[in-house]
Amino acid sequence: MTAASTPGPRDTTGAGPQDAAAAARLTAVARELAEAAGAVRAAGRAVTAVASDPALLASLGRSPRSGLRAAGALARGLTEPAGLGHAPDGGRAGHAARLAGVAARRGSLAGDLAATALRLRIRLCATRHAEYGAESPVRRMLVAVEAGLPALALRILREDVRVRSAGHALAALAPAWEEVTAWDALADGNPFNDAAAWHTVTGTRVQSAPPPVPRPRRSPGAGSLAEPPDGVFPDGLDEDGGICAHLRNLAALGPGRMLTRQVTGPDGTTRCLVLLPGPEFVLPRTASPEGLVAAVAALGCGGSPYTLAARHALRRTVPDGMPVALVGHGLGGVTALHLAGGPGRTGRAVTHVVTVGSPTGSGRLPAPRARVAGLAEEHDLMPRLEGRSPVPALPPPPCPSPDRLELAWTDPSYDLPLCLGAEAYAQSLDKSAPEARDRVDELLAAYRGRPGKTAVHRLPGG
Repeated sequence: MTAASTPGPRDTTGAGPQDAAAAARLTAVARELAEAAGAVRAAGRAVTAVASDPALLASLGRSPRSGLRAAGALARGLTEPAGLGHAPDGGRAGHAARLAGVAARRGSLAGDLAATALRLRIRLCATRHAEYGAESPVRRMLVAVEAGLPALALRILREDVRVRSAGHALAALAPAWEEVTAWDALADGNPFNDAAAWHTVTGTRVQSAPPPVPRPRRSPGAGSLAEPPDGVFPDGLDEDGGICAHLRNLAALGPGRMLTRQVTGPDGTTRCLVLLPGPEFVLPRTASPEGLVAAVAALGCGGSPYTLAARHALRRTVPDGMPVALVGHGLGGVTALHLAGGPGRTGRAVTHVVTVGSPTGSGRLPAPRARVAGLAEEHDLMPRLEGRSPVPALPPPPCPSPDRLELAWTDPSYDLPLCLGAEAYAQSLDKSAPEARDRVDELLAAYRGRPGKTAVHRLPGG
C-alpha cells in the first residue's frame, strides 16, 4: 500500500557491512517468526472450530471409541505444551476456554512466537538509533523487554516519566512504540487487548468504527468563516514555495485556520495551493487535551467540524476545475487526506497531498492519480495514532503504485513537544533530511511560481 523511503543519514550507529548483513538476517528471522505465529494462531482457531463442532459430539453416539479418540487428540493438540500450548480461540466455547487458560497463566505457542518476533523487532529498532545503545532509561527498559520482564520494564518507564516528563520519555521510546506496546499487551495477562497486539505482529490494519465523539454546539449560521483579506499577513508569508516555506507559513497561520493561494506555475497554468495547519500541541498537564482528542477522532471520521468547514471553504473560494494541492500538518494532514478522497469530497480536482507529522491514512484513499507524500520524524507519536509506524521494524513490500510515498528520518535533537511543531519540522528537514525536502519540492514543482489571490479562512473545530 505504501512505499517507505528513509532519506538522510539513517545509519546513526556507524554500522558497517557486517552489521548491515546481520540486521538483514535478523529482519528475515523476525518476519518468519511473525508469519509462523499467525499461522499457528490460525491453526488453533481451526482446531477449536472442529473440537466445538456439534457434528463431533454427534459422532460420539454413533462411534464412541473413535469419537473419543478424535476428541482426545484435538484436546491434547489445543492444550498440551507438546502441541499448540493453550490455544483454544474462536467461538463462545473457544473464547471461554481461552479466558480460563489466561487466568491459569497457560501460555500458547502462537503467543510465544509472537513475543519473540516482537523482541527481535525491538532489537532491530535499536540498531537504527544510537540512543538505544547508550546507557539510558530507554536502554534499560528495552533490556527488560528483551528479557521478558514486563513488570520491570513498566517500573523503569514510570521512573523515566517521573524524572524527565511523559513527553520526553514517550518521544525517546517512539521508534519502537508499536513493538513495545504490542509485546506488553501479549505479556500483561490481559486477554482483552491481545487483538490489537496481533495486528502489530501480523502487520494488518485495525478495522473498527470510530468511537462516538460529541459534536460541539454550533450557533445558527456557524461554519467556515473567510476572514477579510489581511493586508499585512499575506505579505509576511514565506514566498520560497518549497515544503519548508509551506511549513513556516503553517506555523504562522496557527491552528483553526486555512490558507488558499492561487499560484501561476512555470507552465503558465494557475493552480491553488491549500495550507491546513494542525492543532496546538497540548500536554496532559496543560489546560486542555482537545488537540490530541480531535486528532484521534478525526482518524476515522471525515465529518469533523474542521473537515466540513475546510470542504465548504474550498468549494466557495477555489474555481471549479482548478488543480489543487493540499499541504497539512498534524490534524491538518488528516483533514487533507479526507478532502482528497475524490471529486465528490470537495468538487475540486486534488492532484497532490502532502502530510507532515500525520498518520499516513492507509484507510483513506485519495482521488485517482492524486500524488500523496507523508513526512514524519521518527520520534513523533502523532503519525502512530493508527497503530502503524511510518518506519516499521519490518519493511513493507514494495509499493505497486508510484503515487504514494512515505518519507521518514531521525533528528537526534528532538525535544518534545517543540519538535512536533510545523516550524520545527521545517528546521529538521533542512538540517537532517534535505533529501526528503528536495523530493517533496520536486513533487510540488508545478505549484511553485508567481503567487496570486490569497485568502485566509477561520475554521471551527480546529
